[in-house]
Amino acid sequence: MIKPLLLIALSLAILPIACAQSPVEEAADTAIDRLDIKWWKARHEMKVKAAKNTKVDLLFIGDSITHGWENKGSKFWKKYYAPRNAFNIGYSGDRTQHVLWRLENGEMAGMKPKVAVIMIGTNNTGHSMQKAEETASGVQAIIKHIHQNSPETKVLLLGIFPRGSEPTHKMRLLNDEINSIIKKSADGEKVTYLDISPSFLDDKGMLNEEIMPDKLHPLPHGYQIWAEAMEPVLKKLLNEK
Repeated sequence: MIKPLLLIALSLAILPIACAQSPVEEAADTAIDRLDIKWWKARHEMKVKAAKNTKVDLLFIGDSITHGWENKGSKFWKKYYAPRNAFNIGYSGDRTQHVLWRLENGEMAGMKPKVAVIMIGTNNTGHSMQKAEETASGVQAIIKHIHQNSPETKVLLLGIFPRGSEPTHKMRLLNDEINSIIKKSADGEKVTYLDISPSFLDDKGMLNEEIMPDKLHPLPHGYQIWAEAMEPVLKKLLNEK
């Protein structure tokens, strides 16, 4: 007969395994906190409705930095992406699990984009300094969901942009660690990885305040840098001359 103390020890030993959540399970659990935010819920409902009736060749997926194409980056969105039937599902404050929940709840609908541009994860860092492996797992789950929904869609996976003034900033280092993992998702066919971080930094690795004054969100010039750095790869993926 197993002694009570041994039973307790065995229970504690297996507890982390029993409680571990996949990105999908985490997405279901954590979306509730975002649904309580009126603008977030309204944006989600609007995007779901639009997704059903919009021709989309180019899909942008992300957080506030991607969301910003609709304000600070709007001039360059009109120039580079609006003519390409682009659709933006970036949401301020979102983490990987929120993006995954949104995709699972109608934001791709019957959408079959030629290319999906993904840049997500800095809020997993900023909100809780989540482990790089966990954030990377969320990114990989997003890619998997896209290809389950639309197998022919090519993914342009962007490295998470630098944050913090200096190269040694703890959040910069964590984002770099995430990037070192997710870049391995590139397969030369369905997933292309691109890190344009150096375009935002000076020769000492410092983040220019004229590009990102809060060391996180780009100003209009930052969106111009982003668009121009991404353009050659995007043209290739879209089979444009």
